[in-house]
Amino acid sequence: MSPESKKLFNIIILGVAFMFMFTAFQTCGNVAQTVIRSLNSTDFHGSGYTSMAIIYGVFSASNLITPSVVAIIGPQLSMFASGLFYSMYIAVFIQPLPWSFYTASVFIGIAAAVLWTAQGNCLTINSDEHTIGRNSGIFWALLQSSLFFGNLYIYFAWQGKTQISESDRRTVFIALTVISLVGTVLFFLIRQPDSENVLGEDESSDDQDLENESAQSTMGKAVDAFKKSLKLCVTKEMLLLSITTAYTGLELTFFSGVYGTCIGAVNKFGMEEKSLIGLSGIFIGIGEILGGSLFGLLSKNNRFGRNPVVLLGILVHFIAFYLIFLNMPGDAPIAPVEGTDSSAYIKSSKEVAIFCSFLLGLGDSCFNTQLLSILGFLYSEDSAPAFAVFKFVQSICAAVAFFYSNYLLLHWQLLVMVIFGFFGTISFFSVEWAAAAIVARGSDYRSI
Repeated sequence: MSPESKKLFNIIILGVAFMFMFTAFQTCGNVAQTVIRSLNSTDFHGSGYTSMAIIYGVFSASNLITPSVVAIIGPQLSMFASGLFYSMYIAVFIQPLPWSFYTASVFIGIAAAVLWTAQGNCLTINSDEHTIGRNSGIFWALLQSSLFFGNLYIYFAWQGKTQISESDRRTVFIALTVISLVGTVLFFLIRQPDSENVLGEDESSDDQDLENESAQSTMGKAVDAFKKSLKLCVTKEMLLLSITTAYTGLELTFFSGVYGTCIGAVNKFGMEEKSLIGLSGIFIGIGEILGGSLFGLLSKNNRFGRNPVVLLGILVHFIAFYLIFLNMPGDAPIAPVEGTDSSAYIKSSKEVAIFCSFLLGLGDSCFNTQLLSILGFLYSEDSAPAFAVFKFVQSICAAVAFFYSNYLLLHWQLLVMVIFGFFGTISFFSVEWAAAAIVARGSDYRSI
């Protein structure tokens, strides 16, 4: 197998492994609040929103040390160990107890930080400046295929149900735990890429890099990775991209947890309200897959850079937010287990709700594929610290959003996302323009 074929194989395996893991986890996140609501009538008392806030809060706090973990044990073992904790969290829902539910939330927060830092590192070392855009698109499309499969099952299994029984819950979460473990094992198929032509390496510096690496102790690598993370936090480009990243954290919370809960709480949708949660997840996934595939294919011949894709993303999201504002009752995110009979500004439409799910997924893919691409390009020599900072900002904003989702009415949540989306788009444009100017002058793009 040629070096390029090996790298493409690694990217595909990486995407497929994440597809299996997140078929389980994203489906779990999409239905968690609905399942927890049904449990709160028993001895169990907890909140899916609070669990997610813990996960993303721990996730953000852990991100600055995860480059050290990846430097010590490598991206492959890092992802495998993280996958085991993801499976453990999903398994907790088979027979949830408050202490195990919240304890697992802490552990998966740490695991998620390691997983995504290792993923960014693996993506970068298997790419070069010509393939980073394509590989980001391939990975994102495969990852977001996960939204389709799990939610398709939820749609059919929960059709016509207004309450989730113990048998329904156990069947779903046993299946999801097994699927997550399959994805975890797939990480062992990733092969070590050849050192030549890896993004961020020059032929002339290969020997020197190898010599420096062999001279570094394991602890030295860990300390160096941590220092790089701290330095990257205060660079101009990373600070600007952090505004865009913050927006992706807020809208991630909305489409992965809040919006499905809103749909499931609207009593005017009738007997379909619970199964519509699964259908919503399917259409979010279709939007994500379409965006990832399209922008991955177009990236190679895109003369206009990343800005048009990000502009498309924010326009698509603003349309979705406006339609959701009109179509959903304001108290839907915080409605009790019985749901809400409140009226929206228009007659609540299932078709409009599902169309908005598609728009949310498409817009999210616009932002995330371009952020993965620009980070892999800008920080090719410091990929693990760069992706750790990216996930630090994204996850802390997601944690804040899951926390306020317990209290804020829908229109206030939408307003917060509109404000961050506008300024995040402007900040992304400025970084891309600066990068394009440096490239035009013949400078090294990765030195920004």
